[in-house]
Amino acid sequence: MLKLTGDQHSMPYYVLIRILPKRLLRRLEQRPNLVKILNNIGWLFFDKLFRIGVGLFVGVWVARYLGPEQFGQLNYVIAFVGLFGSIAGLGLNGIVVRDIITNPEKTNTTMGTAFILLVLAALFSIVLSVVTIAWLRPNDNTTLLMVTLLSFGLLFRSSEVTAYWFESQLQSRYTILVENSIFLVMATLKISMIINKAPLILFVWISLIEAILVSIGLIAIYHRKTKQLINWNISIARAKAILSESWPLALSGITIMIYMRIDQIMLGEMIGNDAVGIYSAATKISEMWYFVPMAIVTSLFPSIISAKAKDEKTYNNYMQKIYSILFITSFVIALIIQISSDWIIRNIYGGNFQGAAELLKIHIWTGIFVSMGIASSNWYLSEGLQKLAFYRTLLGAVVNITGNYIFIPLYGATGAALSTLISQISAAYLFDLTHSKTRVAFVMKSASFLLAGLIKRNLK
Repeated sequence: MLKLTGDQHSMPYYVLIRILPKRLLRRLEQRPNLVKILNNIGWLFFDKLFRIGVGLFVGVWVARYLGPEQFGQLNYVIAFVGLFGSIAGLGLNGIVVRDIITNPEKTNTTMGTAFILLVLAALFSIVLSVVTIAWLRPNDNTTLLMVTLLSFGLLFRSSEVTAYWFESQLQSRYTILVENSIFLVMATLKISMIINKAPLILFVWISLIEAILVSIGLIAIYHRKTKQLINWNISIARAKAILSESWPLALSGITIMIYMRIDQIMLGEMIGNDAVGIYSAATKISEMWYFVPMAIVTSLFPSIISAKAKDEKTYNNYMQKIYSILFITSFVIALIIQISSDWIIRNIYGGNFQGAAELLKIHIWTGIFVSMGIASSNWYLSEGLQKLAFYRTLLGAVVNITGNYIFIPLYGATGAALSTLISQISAAYLFDLTHSKTRVAFVMKSASFLLAGLIKRNLK
């Protein structure tokens, strides 16, 4: 039996030692770093499964309570603030994690500088989002208030820099426990609000309160585990260095958010909140499993960086296996959901949202290319191709906006789903063919589509 040490004293690890054969357990005993990776993936899976389970239950209840019109208005506001939230993130996540791993002696400078940058970016995003919505909807005071409240949550998201540290140490369980505890309390409050027939605006207040509590919790747990919060320091030179690397990633984040969420905003402006509500019902089902590639890639990112530094062949084989695993997973999920889409929408959302079934049949296939994009985003970063990462997401945004202008007037919400699928194919797959430095990624992704060869390769 494996000996438990340090971070191995955790729920996913206990599950692991009970389900794996003894032969594999003995092999794992010789690879403690792999155990840490598997443990971290386990916690990330637990986090997302918990959120999906509770979130789907409460979210569907909220959708049924509000109806397509108000549910659409709520999701319009969430999508709108999400666009500006991508500015507030500055694309720092991967860079901060990488720098903590490669330069641990400069961790306090990296953390302090990144935190201040996030605060300043959040303040800018708040002002920009409020001014923009006031210009777009000058007579809609309800939407203006909702955007204002929700955008203030961006300021408290600056504390996510502490989550970057836990991610770099493969200790995501601490942030997961904090976030999920607060999430569960807020979900309970939402149920109480539905029972007491609360107005729409209170659901926005709940989101802001959750952001505040999560911020306090993350900072507290980081300080408790490291005692380094008071040692953070700010460096202008470090800020310039971070921003010089992160600006392409920040622009990529903005463009990703555009081609992931612009369809809801354009539907709201071109058709109305009711169409946004129907579309949002479909996308919440379609996107609920995106945690799978995210958890896998997030946990493997430190190992990807290490493999890159040691051996190029091992590094490429590592990436090929990641693409292969993600393709098989996403294809199977897409096929199952497409076949059962009518049953899913009818039994989860009810008759008022039945139009979402046709949208789901199209939108679910974007998951294949989202998975490829998530994996290759870290590959672009490790290869130093941040500018190309921006160009590919810019391509996706342009294709999606153009497609929405063409397809929404013709096919309504179905046109938005079709446009999103085309944009994901363009950005996450076809773009890699356009540049000599990224064609290796195109070849790897193409190879992962060959299921027979894939399975054979992974059995060796």
